Amino acid sequence: MKNNRRGMLNGKKLKRTITREWQLYLLALPAVIYLFLFHYVPMYGVQIAFKDFVAIKGIEGSPWVGFKHFERFFSTYMFERAFSNTLILSFMGLLIGFPVPIILALLLNQLPGKKFKKTVQTVTYAPHFISLVVIVGMMTLLFSPNTGIVNKALVQLGGQKTNFMGEAKYFRWMYVLSGVWQSAGWGSIIYLAALSSVDMGLYEAARMDGCSRFGLVLHIDIPSIIPTCVIMFIMEMGRLMSLGYQKAYLMQNDLNLSVSEIIDTYTYKVGLINNKFSYSSAIGLFTSVVNIILLVGANTLSRKVTEESLW
Repeated sequence: MKNNRRGMLNGKKLKRTITREWQLYLLALPAVIYLFLFHYVPMYGVQIAFKDFVAIKGIEGSPWVGFKHFERFFSTYMFERAFSNTLILSFMGLLIGFPVPIILALLLNQLPGKKFKKTVQTVTYAPHFISLVVIVGMMTLLFSPNTGIVNKALVQLGGQKTNFMGEAKYFRWMYVLSGVWQSAGWGSIIYLAALSSVDMGLYEAARMDGCSRFGLVLHIDIPSIIPTCVIMFIMEMGRLMSLGYQKAYLMQNDLNLSVSEIIDTYTYKVGLINNKFSYSSAIGLFTSVVNIILLVGANTLSRKVTEESLW
């Protein structure tokens, strides 16, 4: 009885809120519709991971095969290669790429001149808007063994020409570092927003006590953005296995295939190129499940250790 009464009260409260703030709900409606159509409706097609999908028969008419495609993926030699390559690239990107936007935001926050600060921000934000095709094209030109400026500089310094794009040992570093260069400035925005909310009185009091610029960063800036860092880290863990196929596929060639074949590129090849839709859906579903486990695990650990969490 109490639960029913509580539900009725919550329903009336929600109705009053919608009536009073209908403009805001109307403004959010297109985003909600987009989210529903392109993120929830496609979930209906996930079931083809458990079927032998035949386009003529459709999803409903295709026969159920259970975990056949999952077992096939786990038993193939590509599972170990693609899974390990994905994990290595993901953790390298996390270890190198996660701290860089934080450090950049801390440095930008301490710049005295507004014009210089805006210039640096613009320069660091710009790579985010360059397409991956252009990024890989730039890397190909810069690191070309014959005409690339990097190899020319190495020769001038007494070194030897190196095929950076063709040797497997360089692939991971080029993939990760180019990603850091492209995303560091854009990723620093959220940390700059968190730093902008810090009370200026704290800085003034610290300066009066003789605190140095490094001390301001250490004792005021860093503690103020720790909650934001924790939340961003949890979200990064939730997409650890989803690198995207575009960049790795563009950088991929026969010479570096042993380290450049990741789950997303393998899914793209078997799904869109070889038309094995059920098999590729099973691989994609496996990746999503791993991401969910990592997200929940990171959130639970963070809640116990730092008392900060997404939920």
